[in-house]
Amino acid sequence: MLCGRWRRCRRPPEEPPVAAQVAAPVALPSPPTPSDGGTKRPGLRALKKMGLTEDEDVRAMLLGSRLRKIRSRTWHKERLYRLQEDGLSVWFQRRIPRAPSQHIFFVQHIEAVREGHQSEGLRRFGGAFAPACCLTIAFKGRRKNLDLAAPTAEEAQRWVRGLTKLRARLDAMSQRERLDHWIHSYLHRADSNQDSKMSFKEIKSLLRMVNVDMNDMYAYLLFKECDHSNNDRLEGAEIEEFLRRLLKRPELEEIFHQYSGEDRVLSAPELLEFLEDQGEEGATLARAQQLIQTYELNETAKQHELMTLDGFMMYLLSPEGAALDTTHTCVFQDMNQPLAHYFISSSHNTYLTDSQIGGPSSTEAYIRAFAQGCRCVELDCWEGPGGEPIIYHGHTLTSKILFRDVVQAVRDHAFTLSPYPVILSLENHCGLEQQAAMARHLRTILGDMLVTQALDSPNPEELPSPEQLKGRVLVKGKKLPAARSEDGRALSDREEEEDDDEEEEEEAETTAQRRLAKQISPELSALVVYCHATRLRTLHPAPDAPQPCQVSSLSERKAKKLIREAGNSFVRHNARQLTRVYPLGLRMNSANYSPQEMWNSGCQLVALNFQTPGYEMDLNAGRFLVNGQCGYVLKPACLRQPDSTFDPEDPGPPRTTLSIQVLTAQQLPKLNAEKPHSIVDPLVRVEIHGVPADCARQETDYVLNNGFNPHWGQTLQFQLRAPELALVRFVVEDYDATSPNDFVGQFTLPLSSLKQGYRHIHLLSKDGASLSPATLFIQIRIQRP
Repeated sequence: MLCGRWRRCRRPPEEPPVAAQVAAPVALPSPPTPSDGGTKRPGLRALKKMGLTEDEDVRAMLLGSRLRKIRSRTWHKERLYRLQEDGLSVWFQRRIPRAPSQHIFFVQHIEAVREGHQSEGLRRFGGAFAPACCLTIAFKGRRKNLDLAAPTAEEAQRWVRGLTKLRARLDAMSQRERLDHWIHSYLHRADSNQDSKMSFKEIKSLLRMVNVDMNDMYAYLLFKECDHSNNDRLEGAEIEEFLRRLLKRPELEEIFHQYSGEDRVLSAPELLEFLEDQGEEGATLARAQQLIQTYELNETAKQHELMTLDGFMMYLLSPEGAALDTTHTCVFQDMNQPLAHYFISSSHNTYLTDSQIGGPSSTEAYIRAFAQGCRCVELDCWEGPGGEPIIYHGHTLTSKILFRDVVQAVRDHAFTLSPYPVILSLENHCGLEQQAAMARHLRTILGDMLVTQALDSPNPEELPSPEQLKGRVLVKGKKLPAARSEDGRALSDREEEEDDDEEEEEEAETTAQRRLAKQISPELSALVVYCHATRLRTLHPAPDAPQPCQVSSLSERKAKKLIREAGNSFVRHNARQLTRVYPLGLRMNSANYSPQEMWNSGCQLVALNFQTPGYEMDLNAGRFLVNGQCGYVLKPACLRQPDSTFDPEDPGPPRTTLSIQVLTAQQLPKLNAEKPHSIVDPLVRVEIHGVPADCARQETDYVLNNGFNPHWGQTLQFQLRAPELALVRFVVEDYDATSPNDFVGQFTLPLSSLKQGYRHIHLLSKDGASLSPATLFIQIRIQRP
């Protein structure tokens, strides 16, 4: 490493030391002072930083619009909607006043903004309003769509364009910009009289808002140290100094000073040393120079290829400084292997938005599943009126939707996020006539998207690859004439899937319905090309008779039994052909099982209730977080070989040691915004989900009354036998001695995509939305043989 003294000696004598020019922290932009005459409100600084204060659409949204919220044919209520000055949230009027936090929604929680009648709600109930005046705001997670009608087409367009710009700018913001934006939005809220000055009382309010219960004596001391005017008010540069002290990261400063030497700036060689100690692949001097040019904020430092503490923080808070390997965020795996060689993101009862007993069915549920990368969706098809098949959870109070509307949703949304093939898993309860109608709708609506014949040989030795099937839709269902029972009757999908009476996914159908369902229409059968629904009778297929196009559907109970009793045989079976696993019908509230057990044995289509958040869906999101979130992840080599010796129940001795030092957390969300004195007591738990011998969890102590910058410094260690299958889940909880801990945030990713060194974990909510700027700061070490 080159020392700082050497760098200073080689500069021309007349040039002032660069370290003196750049070592001081870069100032945050100052809030407006009283000289602004009150014309510039503090909250508008956020929009100014986003470069949107002069945008006409955004300015109109700041003034607000009276839009009609549409919920049914008769429920059309006018409400005021107004963009808040933070540029991150929209306030809306409610008929019954509620807590302030329930009168806003956040831009970062928006999944999509659609123009016209492009939602199920507006297609059904928006007929009285011109499509040009309508828009739909679709949210991430379980929150219902917001269907709106504006007085004019131009006003609707302003909201569509404005929200689109805000979302794009938010996505482009660095973590440091998000933090700056976040703290100043709270600063604006804490400034109760909006005079751009902060009294000690307002400062205390600010501290509680950002989730820190600071000792009054210490807080007042900090306040007075920044009150250079000695008037018991902080303003302008004094506020900036207070915020800078509040946002200090001592643990980052300590790391920075280990490498920067006395002059407190990093040269490119010193940054290279840090990268090498981190275990960064491809760490070169050129790479260090590139990082300085990308993340350094001070132009003088850039010119001299130096990185200040601020630049170092910018780098560590960026995606390149995160725990997830950025090279794994795009499609990086081989996509030319047979479908059976991939884990495929799969949904169960996709049409449901809530419980499987009385919840609503909706085409929006399919759109949301596709937005989460799902590639296999389920369609429960039943006889409907007027010759039109319907989709719902049979014999329950769930609402019904038209089969053709679901197929249209597939056509319009299946390939928005991922270009790789979609599988329609049909659960067929229809008679011949409506099966023919299903086939007709599939052909006419999907057109060339639909796979209607084999790409090459009609009897292939292996399934085609995701690359070969890009943009195509496959039908999984019963195929004639092969699907015959012993007495020659055609069998339904359900009868094939049910292993025994106690494992039925659905309750018994009436005799008449069962008779209808035991017939398979030739028109529908013809559309089943690569996914023939077949009962799994043996795990020992003849070596000379591969049957790659057969797909077995197993309940979670049957799958677990096979894993326990014939682990290696099940692995070999899944190396050749697809297996779908679904939740037990006893899960009335649409709860999920752990998908990890099924992935351990190579099952590809591990179907979950996407509408039900929980650790199971966190694991699913973590598994498919990589490879461009395309919904296909290549299985480890031990699960792809037809002669594999791998058994998830007996994976062998430990091969990898994972050590995670949990250092600090930053800006954790406040769980109860309506209670100012409610501050979280955070603890961190690290969970390993893999083969049974690898599954483990360890947690830190809790930190009392500090969700802003808690510190732990505790190391958690794990021994792993099958690291290629392991998922690592980081969980933050609010400790409670008398009741279960409250969930704060989490992040899950494959161990194989976890980078070593000092890393930030960017936390997600229960619904998978970003909790930015909330992060964990950890050090990761992975020791392999």
